[in-house]
Amino acid sequence: MTVVDDDQLTPSVQPSLIEELRATFAAPKTRRRRRPVVVAPRAAERSAASPKDVDAKPAAYPALRSTPARARLAMPQQNLDRDASDRADALADDRGTGRNRAILLLGAFAFAVAQAVGLAAVLGRDGAYSGWEVAAILLSSLLGGWLAFGFIGAVAGFLTAFSAGKPRPAATGPGRAARTAVLLPVYNEDPGLVLAAIQAMAEEVRDVGLATACDFFILSDTRVEEIARAEATGLLRLRARLRDGPRIYYRRRARNTDRKAGNIGEWVETYGGRYDYMLVLDADSLMSGEAIAELVTRMDEDPRLGLLQTVPSIVNAATPFARLQQFANRLYGPVFAAGQAWWSGSEGNYWGHNAIIRVAAFAGCARLPHLTGPRPFGGHIMSHDFVEAALLRRGGWSVRTITGLVGSYEESPPTLLDTAARDRRWCQGNLQHIRVLPAAGLHWVSRLHLLCGVLAYVTPLLWLLLLVNGAMVWPAQHIALGSPAYGYVVALFAVSLGLLAVPKVLALVLALRDRELRRGFGGATKLILGVVVETLGSILMTPVMMVMQSVAVIEVLLGRDSGWSAQHRQGAELSRKDAWRAHGVHVLLGAIGAVGAFFLSKNFLIWTSPVFLSLTLSALLSVRTSRPAADAAARDRLFQIPEDLQPPRVLTRARALRAAYAAEAETRRRIEALLRQPAAVYTIVGGAAPADREAAADRRRAA
Repeated sequence: MTVVDDDQLTPSVQPSLIEELRATFAAPKTRRRRRPVVVAPRAAERSAASPKDVDAKPAAYPALRSTPARARLAMPQQNLDRDASDRADALADDRGTGRNRAILLLGAFAFAVAQAVGLAAVLGRDGAYSGWEVAAILLSSLLGGWLAFGFIGAVAGFLTAFSAGKPRPAATGPGRAARTAVLLPVYNEDPGLVLAAIQAMAEEVRDVGLATACDFFILSDTRVEEIARAEATGLLRLRARLRDGPRIYYRRRARNTDRKAGNIGEWVETYGGRYDYMLVLDADSLMSGEAIAELVTRMDEDPRLGLLQTVPSIVNAATPFARLQQFANRLYGPVFAAGQAWWSGSEGNYWGHNAIIRVAAFAGCARLPHLTGPRPFGGHIMSHDFVEAALLRRGGWSVRTITGLVGSYEESPPTLLDTAARDRRWCQGNLQHIRVLPAAGLHWVSRLHLLCGVLAYVTPLLWLLLLVNGAMVWPAQHIALGSPAYGYVVALFAVSLGLLAVPKVLALVLALRDRELRRGFGGATKLILGVVVETLGSILMTPVMMVMQSVAVIEVLLGRDSGWSAQHRQGAELSRKDAWRAHGVHVLLGAIGAVGAFFLSKNFLIWTSPVFLSLTLSALLSVRTSRPAADAAARDRLFQIPEDLQPPRVLTRARALRAAYAAEAETRRRIEALLRQPAAVYTIVGGAAPADREAAADRRRAA
């Protein structure tokens, strides 16, 4: 099939919808040889097409690509061993960030040291330390410092949000014609989800006056042919519906080299020269037109800003597990994000989606190399986002997080097992960052972000090791009730719980303080009850997640590659059989561990009972929390968030479009079957009759 760039065609020679549909469905499904069907183009098309428009290589099926004219942009591969840039320190630190970072790091270090000194005093009462006791001191101090790190950041985020005024009104359009590409990389995703999101956002962009400045790109790495056909035909329908803009383009790669990072990189190299900025989204992302306009305006205002990361809110959660995550994200997420922005400053981080990036900066600084050695630590860098942010900062561009911006949304996995599967991929990618930490020229705060990403998956394993270590250490201590040693252990436990609970309380205070936000959560009573239930749910869920993440870390250390599979975004109710297959070992581990702890020490069983209870109930929890509510009203009563009470326009529109797409499934199946039917061919045997030839000759003479 001829591949023609859209900008090289005039409206008079644009292929008709039915021609594009026929071409899309013309590719064979099997390897059997067939005689190709050649459709002669119209004369205007023959004159408009040039040899460079014809792709000599076999195109990925379906043979449809709708793209603008190429505008290539050089994207040199970065060298992690040598920094060729001398601009890493060209940016001055934000005012006060040095002090903020000192408070954060010194505070976490001081708590870790204090915990180590106290534990050493308790465990060294006899003047000697066993290997188990030394390990207990080291593990406890390290994990205590990690908790204090998060706590200090959350407190700073609370104080920042508490003292801040109302955010400035969102922009309605950029001050200049900044060219922005909205990129949606997809890999075997639900076409209804993607197409609905694009149309809803495109309509929003048009409504705020950015239709001529924004183009949308579906960057497909899909390998399932049925899904690819739906993407291609969906594109044609989108373009028919959005004739007044913005423009929608589609490109499917023949090979999904380097996964999402390679997908984005290929677009930058091929089309990036046309655009100032690219707004990178995920398949489940949504963004309002006002939010997009505000991001473009912020980029225009700061010519040294390379990347601006939003703080997306989770929406569309249907199962109890997903709604618990959605509630926690909406209530606690802004506090932690504000805390990270407080100490990160211009050395912020990138989460891989819902962020706007300066294309020229990204092209010049962020093409990732392959790590040497075999997988899982070698090869393509899976968690590319952290590294790309670090390389942008190394190149002298600022990377920031924008807090308080309303209108950025995403979805979360629907079940506990879906979350664990996603975490398995993220775990491998984050552990690869160990190889990137010593890279030349990185800002030390960028290294800190990379280290935090590693610790996010290593700390669950450390907690598990501390639990096993505690079984060897504490039953042998014989600490008397009421003794100073007993008081210190209880105080240490209480402080650790406080470091986890206080950030939630602070987020609750912020929500209760804001009348509109409090109403969005269903009122003060419902909000407080939601925090209590969410805390109990987290206590039950966290230990089993700790074990699953620990297993993921061990698998990576043993050299097992996670591969790349599509994320489950629309979950189905988990069967008991599947739950037992996934959690059977956890249930047995919890039951056997509880019995062993009982015979080892009743006090130890009491202290560790939440862990054993979580493991024992893990299969039941997975089944129960995977069941969506029977109706939307009942669903929204559980962990209500403001977007449930007053859904934003872009969210309402996307939901309606997704529902309409699902309702059309049977119609699409029939159309596809119709287009696959062989066309009738009529042949006149023996030529025309003499009388017919004479009549035709008379008509020609008369003409």
